[in-house]
Amino acid sequence: MKRKLIAAIGVAGMMVGIAACGSEDGKGGTDASGNKTLTVWVMDGSAPDAWMAEVNKEFEAKHKGVKVKVEKQQWNGIQERVTTALSEDTPPDVLELGNTQTAGYAATGGLADLTGDKAKLGHDGWNKGMLASNELDGKLYSAPWYAASRVVVYDKTAFKKAGVTPPKTRQEWIDGLKKLKASDPKTQPIYLPGQSWYVYAGFVWDEGSDLAVKDGDKWKGNLSSPQAAAAMNFYKELQSYSTAPKDKDEATPQQSTDIVPKGGVASWVGLGWEAGGAIDAMKKAGKTADFGYFPIPGKTADKPGSVFFGGSNLAIAERSKNKDLAKEWLALAAGKQQMTAYAKATEGGLLPNTDAAQFKPAAGSFAEAMAKASSVGKITPVTPGWANVETAPNPIKDYMTKVLKGEDPKKAGEAADKVITERVNQQ
Repeated sequence: MKRKLIAAIGVAGMMVGIAACGSEDGKGGTDASGNKTLTVWVMDGSAPDAWMAEVNKEFEAKHKGVKVKVEKQQWNGIQERVTTALSEDTPPDVLELGNTQTAGYAATGGLADLTGDKAKLGHDGWNKGMLASNELDGKLYSAPWYAASRVVVYDKTAFKKAGVTPPKTRQEWIDGLKKLKASDPKTQPIYLPGQSWYVYAGFVWDEGSDLAVKDGDKWKGNLSSPQAAAAMNFYKELQSYSTAPKDKDEATPQQSTDIVPKGGVASWVGLGWEAGGAIDAMKKAGKTADFGYFPIPGKTADKPGSVFFGGSNLAIAERSKNKDLAKEWLALAAGKQQMTAYAKATEGGLLPNTDAAQFKPAAGSFAEAMAKASSVGKITPVTPGWANVETAPNPIKDYMTKVLKGEDPKKAGEAADKVITERVNQQ
């Protein structure tokens, strides 16, 4: 999944410089003198330079004659590069994979089975929401690394004027939007485009359901279910307080840089990098952003609403010539000690793979709001075919627009389910 993580860290109060920790080309192996090289692929923007250097320093000190070579990769075109690399005789030993991509590589046999290494890797302590994307058919193929999720970003001035405080329940959320509308009819209480389907997915999960469900050894779309309809009806109620287009998502136009900086928006749902982008855009326009943040409210006050976890996993190539060393490196990098250091280096801008490693973020920060929802983070159905569902035209987006424009949720859901079922079962 593509992310702008530097900005996510920036909104938490820290900018992290990213640099390659080694040369850009070449694969792991053993040289003429018997020394070994462990090659690690990470995405540009994922690993703070100082943190990665410390991990490798500790690893190399414990493994004499072994050098770790970290190669940065760009998100653009990464699936093709990873697919090619995993089919070669000398692939990178360790790879960062987007959490929605991992199942596909595991299904094709490209990733090493780590099921027997659960204890070494710290499996039992991992965040359950992050863990889901690392397993397929009961086997473990990667370790969760980090994740990020959406929160509600609000204009403190607008909320104060309307007498609204951060809500903890859906009903309080709606009541607050009503007050905001009454306080300033010219300002959108919330900017919520009709096709923000990651937000909608959270509402489906809150209903105890999912976008697609297992049907024997196959999958089937589930948008025609009563739970999906209930979730969509709540989304529709929220969206009624917005003038955002019903047939666009949050990126068209980009809400953080093209909409929010212009003013007239009291709140919106976004990621850390979006909040950072909005702050920067407003600063360039000579404005001052005075944002507050709160988790997406749940149905009851005892827990926040469910959120989609966008993040990355660390896997080992099945064809790696250094599997044992790769497992040692993975256990170190994804272990509690280094994940605690990772969370500290990013100042809570990204969630580590275990709650025990979570950095205590600044009060009132984006990171604090995101951390509060870490226990209810989830991911889309874990199956290789899910990527096909998200291909344009996305049937979930089409379904949402139809319902927002008045079509019956069940009828729109049945049409969407046909497309989802066909796509999700394609390998």
